[in-house]
Amino acid sequence: MTQKASTEVQAESTRIANGIKKPGQSREQTKLIAAGIEKGIAEYKKQHKAKSRQLDKQKKQKIRANAAAAEQDNNVEIESEQKQVRSSRLPWALLALSWAGFAGYLVQIGVLVIG
Repeated sequence: MTQKASTEVQAESTRIANGIKKPGQSREQTKLIAAGIEKGIAEYKKQHKAKSRQLDKQKKQKIRANAAAAEQDNNVEIESEQKQVRSSRLPWALLALSWAGFAGYLVQIGVLVIG
């Protein structure tokens, strides 16, 4: 499917072709040069659009990746907070166990008499 070039592109290609016209060049030759320039401009625009779409895709992928990483970081933070809650119980349990052991030792050696 060939697209018709816009009037701006046609005018620009004609202006460029007339600007580089050599002495003795026929009008048909100038039209052929203008057509070539027109095709070049159309090809450039096509490539530019494709490059722009590719950059947009990469940008969107980067945004998605950052969002996924941020969500994963939030999950890791929640898990670490839960682990901290569990691990904060351990020192208290060890403290209670050591005091119970100390009390048992005192009872055994007869220093501490209960009741």
